[in-house]
Amino acid sequence: MQKEFTLENIHAVAKEMYQQFASYNVWTFDASMGSGKTTFIHALCDELAVKDAVGSPTFSIINQYKTKEGKTIYHLDLYRIKDEEEAIQAGVEDVLYSGEFCLVEWPDKTPGLIPENALLLKIEIINTTTRRLTAVIPN
Repeated sequence: MQKEFTLENIHAVAKEMYQQFASYNVWTFDASMGSGKTTFIHALCDELAVKDAVGSPTFSIINQYKTKEGKTIYHLDLYRIKDEEEAIQAGVEDVLYSGEFCLVEWPDKTPGLIPENALLLKIEIINTTTRRLTAVIPN
């Protein structure tokens, strides 16, 4: 599945992606710096009625949010992780295999920890306002 989005329709695209791929607990985001990973995750969390403030976990590595129904969502930013051992020490592996919904930025930092059945979402910059989101379903 492939969709283009702008800030004007990002919530609709996030909702559609969740409706299509809700069966996947772990979503990984492959995209360059500044392409809109956190912005898309924020829109997705809005659509899932997260009651907490959603922000980038660049320094905390893992943010935990609750929906108004009490479901847990984990948002991971692995950009500053040096290696898989550091990720394990930070609790990344525990979160990824918790069965809860996990949204992972920079999954290439810890390829050995990402579950095989994780959904991959690629975000490409089309121009200053438009992004292309491509969902890659695991084998």
